[in-house]
Amino acid sequence: YGDAGNLSRRHACRNADGEFLRVGGLGLTGVIIKGIGGFYYVKAEDDIIECKARGRFRKEGLVPMVGDTVSVSVKNGKGSIDEILPRTTMLIRPAVANIDQLVVVVALRSPEPHAALIDHFLILGEHSGIETVLCFNKADLPHTQELVDIYRNAGYRVVLTSVETGEGVEELKSLLKGKITAFAGNSGVGKSSLLNALGAPEGLETGRVSEKIQRERHTTRHVELIELDGGALALDTPGFSSFEMPAVKAEELQDYFIEFAPYIGGCKFRGCAHISEPGCAVLEAVEQGKVSKLRHNSYKELYQELKKVKEWET
Repeated sequence: YGDAGNLSRRHACRNADGEFLRVGGLGLTGVIIKGIGGFYYVKAEDDIIECKARGRFRKEGLVPMVGDTVSVSVKNGKGSIDEILPRTTMLIRPAVANIDQLVVVVALRSPEPHAALIDHFLILGEHSGIETVLCFNKADLPHTQELVDIYRNAGYRVVLTSVETGEGVEELKSLLKGKITAFAGNSGVGKSSLLNALGAPEGLETGRVSEKIQRERHTTRHVELIELDGGALALDTPGFSSFEMPAVKAEELQDYFIEFAPYIGGCKFRGCAHISEPGCAVLEAVEQGKVSKLRHNSYKELYQELKKVKEWET
């Protein structure tokens, strides 16, 4: 799954507006938006079809996933998934396929942002081959511009939003059109409220942030794609703990900090970890303000976490 030929085949099933079409020899195609108790709910054209998967998938070791583009047939009022089309991307936890885009939602205040958590998601997107957008939410609250500028200057796509004032909502909505987007972020950052502002059909349940622990109660019960204004499909994930760090080795971490790229290879010693080594070009760039100290501190924190992982665990 995921080679160039498969990519073109999958996208042939969707037009420029993200609508699903009939494809020659494949019958009606749609996307799995929810799976509960062995039943899969497939959005195909203007319908939601309740389906069971063909028994042969079990024999082939294939399990339909939310986000899968599938070929379905309906007989005597009962839907059947006949074929799972090739996947372009796949996440294991949460189990979801064909995500086009990852929107990492970060609250500028309440809860206070943590760079290592932000970078965790950026690494996940890069490692999975998923385009990533950083959404700094709650922009109506008092905040400093420093964090926003750090990531924007590093080369990431950044959007500032506020549900209270409407700032950035239309800009973000335009980025979602025709795509399947996963919304991720630490608890309490306002993902559900933001999705409501983007046109979640019946409104998503939101939790109030505790002043004491600054964490939002998880309200998402299962993985489900929801349709937003303009036909965009979005996955609301139940919080940071639902994502695992991808299988990245400590020595590979430097490749996921994109602003390090001009300096890697310029260090005095081969195999430099960019932690405290003499003659390190990355550390020199940090001292000169060319690389953010906050980002470098985040790199060191994640590097130490990855160093604790045994070789057989990656």
